[in-house]
Amino acid sequence: MTQMSVVPTQPGPGEGAGRTRAAPSPLRVLLVEDDDADAFLVRELLDEVGAGVELTVARTLARAVELVPHADCVLLDLGLPDAQGLDGLRRLLAVAGGAAVCVLTGLGDDHIGAAAVAEGAQDYLIKDQVDGVLLARSIRYAVERRRADENARRLHEVELQQQESARLERGLLPQPLLRTDAVKVHTFYQPGRHSSQLGGDFYDVVQTSPDRLAMVVGDVCGHGVDEAALGVELRVAWRALVLAGVDDDAVLPAIEQVLISERASTEVFATLAMVTINLTDGEASIRLAGHPPPLLITADDPVPIAHRHGPVLGIFDTSDRPATRVALPAQDWTLLLYTDGLIDGRTGDGDNRLEVAGLRSMLGRARDVPPEELAGWLVAQAEAANEAPFVDDVAMLVLTRTAT
Repeated sequence: MTQMSVVPTQPGPGEGAGRTRAAPSPLRVLLVEDDDADAFLVRELLDEVGAGVELTVARTLARAVELVPHADCVLLDLGLPDAQGLDGLRRLLAVAGGAAVCVLTGLGDDHIGAAAVAEGAQDYLIKDQVDGVLLARSIRYAVERRRADENARRLHEVELQQQESARLERGLLPQPLLRTDAVKVHTFYQPGRHSSQLGGDFYDVVQTSPDRLAMVVGDVCGHGVDEAALGVELRVAWRALVLAGVDDDAVLPAIEQVLISERASTEVFATLAMVTINLTDGEASIRLAGHPPPLLITADDPVPIAHRHGPVLGIFDTSDRPATRVALPAQDWTLLLYTDGLIDGRTGDGDNRLEVAGLRSMLGRARDVPPEELAGWLVAQAEAANEAPFVDDVAMLVLTRTAT
């Protein structure tokens, strides 16, 4: 153990007589030192300059590990009864959390101090060259550096999360695969207010032949990266099955098997609405798995176009989800597919929610809204009625057919 000696304290810049400084906010300092004389000197040096710290002393590393969650800064001697050298530093850093760590070394041990900083310490101090001003400043600067490092780490994590969300977005929200001018499709996605990430909502549009068009909107329960990743898998599986020409009746059972095999928990399920349209004869086939029905918008009142419902995906290994077949009108029409985040908001009247009936009423007021603006308009109207942004994600497809 290197004995600490007292260096006479000299006033720092701007600290001469006649100057009054606001006292810094108290910092909780943990001194890990088994030599009582050195611990006494550290306390005296800090008191001498009015450092305004709350000093706690731990004689062993084991005790320091217990106390470090309550510290802003740790002054660590590298020679302790239960830890020697950088091994003790590594053990302390593993549990230090947001606490800054300054290493105390002996005269001539600069190389050890530099190695300590390389290991993750914020600074090192040579005992025989420490005075009160230097010690107080080192503690405060170490805390500030630790906070800066933590902010940089968090910023880096946010950047990585944004990059991950962008990759997931490309998987969840693809470009529609269309080769016809007979219809136009407009897509929409908005994440819930509690998450800047994507949730499990997804959509896709694929034209498989000159007269055949398939659409899907789905929602994996929950929010976060795992749900978004599962949504990507289901969406990609759906597109692959449709492009491969798999019979419509076999698509949803196959999607359900993908969900069951890939989900992280048996409690995870998904809802889905699938629509297949024959552009030549104007017939639509709709299959629902626990999902709200698409709405057909014409010059008349908007109407749901599916009356047969099947259970959500992931509850039973095999389920019957029969198709509803509808003849689409010859005049102009718009088909709206959406996830339940759009209709789960409150209407401002007690606990009443928008539901499908409220959405139909809202669409009745949207006669003059262009199709490309319809989804955004609906969300704005629904959030105004809800008197708050949506908690859940919202995904929509707006498919428009002009008779001319």
